[in-house]
Amino acid sequence: MQVLKFGGSSVANAANIQKVIAIVQKAVQKEPTVLVVSALGGVTDSLLQVGHLASITDESYKTVLCDLEKRHLETVRELLPIQQQSATLSQVKQQFNELEGVCDGVFLLGELSPRTKDRIVSYGELLSSMMISAALQSLHIDQLWIDSRKLITTNSNHGNASVNFETTDQQIQHHFEQFKHKLYVAPGFISSDDQNNTTTLGRGGSDYTAAIFAAACQASVLEIWTDVSGMMTADPRLVQNAKPIQRISYQEAMELSHFGAKIIYPPTIQPVMSRNIPVWIKNTFAPDEYGTLIENVSAVTDSFIRGISSINKISLLSLEGSGMVGIPGFSKRLFEALAHESVNVILITQSSSEHSICVGINETDKDRAKKSIDHAFSFEVQNGTLEPLKIESGLSIVALVGEQMKSHPGVSGKMFGVLGRNGINVRAIAQGSSEKNISAVLSSADVKKAINVLHEEFFETTYKQLNVFIAGTGNVGGKLLEQIKKQYQYLQDNLRLQIQVIGLANSKKMLIDEEGIDLDTWKEKVGGAADGNIHDFVKRIININLRNSVFVDVTANAEVAGVYGSLLEKSVSVVACNKIACSSSYAAYHKLKSLSREYNAHFLFETNVGAGLPVIGTLNDLLRSGDKVNRIQAVLSGTLNFVFNNYDGTKPFAEVVRQAQAEGYTEPDPRLDLGGTDVMRKIMILAREAGQQLEMDDITNQYFLPASCFEGSVEDFYAEMAKQEAHFKKLYDAAAAENCKLKFVASYENGKAAVGLRHIPADSDFYHLYGKDNLVLFFTERYPEQPLVIKGAGAGADVTASGVFADIIRVAR
Repeated sequence: MQVLKFGGSSVANAANIQKVIAIVQKAVQKEPTVLVVSALGGVTDSLLQVGHLASITDESYKTVLCDLEKRHLETVRELLPIQQQSATLSQVKQQFNELEGVCDGVFLLGELSPRTKDRIVSYGELLSSMMISAALQSLHIDQLWIDSRKLITTNSNHGNASVNFETTDQQIQHHFEQFKHKLYVAPGFISSDDQNNTTTLGRGGSDYTAAIFAAACQASVLEIWTDVSGMMTADPRLVQNAKPIQRISYQEAMELSHFGAKIIYPPTIQPVMSRNIPVWIKNTFAPDEYGTLIENVSAVTDSFIRGISSINKISLLSLEGSGMVGIPGFSKRLFEALAHESVNVILITQSSSEHSICVGINETDKDRAKKSIDHAFSFEVQNGTLEPLKIESGLSIVALVGEQMKSHPGVSGKMFGVLGRNGINVRAIAQGSSEKNISAVLSSADVKKAINVLHEEFFETTYKQLNVFIAGTGNVGGKLLEQIKKQYQYLQDNLRLQIQVIGLANSKKMLIDEEGIDLDTWKEKVGGAADGNIHDFVKRIININLRNSVFVDVTANAEVAGVYGSLLEKSVSVVACNKIACSSSYAAYHKLKSLSREYNAHFLFETNVGAGLPVIGTLNDLLRSGDKVNRIQAVLSGTLNFVFNNYDGTKPFAEVVRQAQAEGYTEPDPRLDLGGTDVMRKIMILAREAGQQLEMDDITNQYFLPASCFEGSVEDFYAEMAKQEAHFKKLYDAAAAENCKLKFVASYENGKAAVGLRHIPADSDFYHLYGKDNLVLFFTERYPEQPLVIKGAGAGADVTASGVFADIIRVAR
């Protein structure tokens, strides 16, 4: 004997039922079969609606009933040959006449008792099973319709009745001994008590019905046919890369179903587990796919975690107080108070000091639970030995499930480590001594993010996904997107890293796509995107709350720099090309560094100094390895180096500066470069990274631009430089007379920093510095005389974008 159960989606309409019949026809060729079916998809909810409308004396219940009858009659007409429809149509009409009579009584009384509600909802399964039985009969299959209510006996707990297994097993076994057919068709979900009143086994009870039949007749297999191909490592609606679970143990399946996996009704496992009957979950719409086999032994796989599941709408009840410490029976009183109100406890955790106890319950039960607990502990609360009950709502439970966890140390550490790195706060933790399950209570707003980071940590052997949000789509931003697109496959193949650009923003527009922005058409999409400023962009980043999120600032905007803190506080890493944040007050700089450490979020700004050159990274490596910086000398402006390498008095100084700006080497306002402000910021950042509390006012700047050049607009600046050409020619001639070159040099020594134009002789490291190159010399305790030298292009959109790109990759690694 084998048992096959088909759910509501599998029997939603005549076309689906034909698929069911095709599967059943193959099955009965192997061995005798019990076919258990649910109501047509959505019918149970409609029947509950009918009962409710009738109970509040709303006559529209008749309209809903009429629609239900019409749907069933149409299904019969589509399912059966016309010459064989009459009897089944009459049977359907008779059932609806009975149902209408029950609902009319509810309407007259204005009351719907649990017993009557069970009676009403039972018609869904009765109708579907009768119709399917008739369709099978029309194909001349040797089958018999059986009424589950006559075989499954329960108590009178209507809505969620408990089965009397001893009586039920005897009745089912006697029935199959008495009747010998190839196929038996039975309605799921319904049963009866000792007085033959209709009862139900709870929502999802059709699975349970099938398991009861399978256990009673010692079936070879129980097949649960649904609309998905078995259980998954996580909810595919939340995790894009959820994987099918081919084999799983009874215990693992129960844990996953208890914690929200909807594929199988939790009580289903127990009857078949006690008889060691395998359960196979299959897809009605893809019958050739393997599905999930639930059996006694946990299958050995690459991952010792079998799946991740969650329950939403959880409330956490907490009792604290010295009156609990060392008092026997305290927990007993708490659980008795909850049991008195039929409140189910989902999770329990208690401190080792016995000073507090915390339980998780369904949010819908919290008011009844509070009332009962307040009454039970009123004396202790009044005398101050116990604090009033605390209730937190808007919570969820996320659970890792796997029997093999017990043989793998560090699973909990890995779980809570990855949650912490993504800014997910855990409110409570529970783990059974069997180590099949680790549960964490957290905010419901973090559930999707939590399940994704856990799935990535424990199941993703292919790649890690980084979700990137970029502010700035100009020259550097465009180059960065080109580089990400070009390297996308390389990173996935070689670093197992997938960089997904989720958001783009400029000064007027913002574009966000959680599935990833197409890097071939991003310009067009940004152009047609919604209006939004940087604060709107940040709010969206925080609200969608994706795992491994990185905010990238490739602007030079102070307002953009001002949002870093709010992102770091949400564990969103920040990669900044923008120098404003790190060169603002030391207190602001230090606050961002502290937030980065506190919330496990990276704050990286390599391109603040030297564009794509590894200047800050090298400095940090020196310090982390125990070295000490004594002195720094550097040419840190690619712009100024380009200008003074190309100015020899034969072409106006203003024209050389315009060329530098046209080639993308300067800030939007070139005075930031030529006035030394940009170099001051860079040497200050290096000094701060070296451990010095330095402010801009502490840096000496020997200006070479006349004061008049700083007045007016950028165009006024160029006009004034043209007027001051004699001044610039004089600077050049003075250096040339000493056989020197002009270089704008930054220095840091003994806690002091300075920048200014210097005459560089031929024996200096800075003399042979061409084009837009930067050069940094680190004199440290390990490099006291011959400095550590970093040299290369220090300006340009390509190299700056590559430095930003490198920081993004560092976040992932």
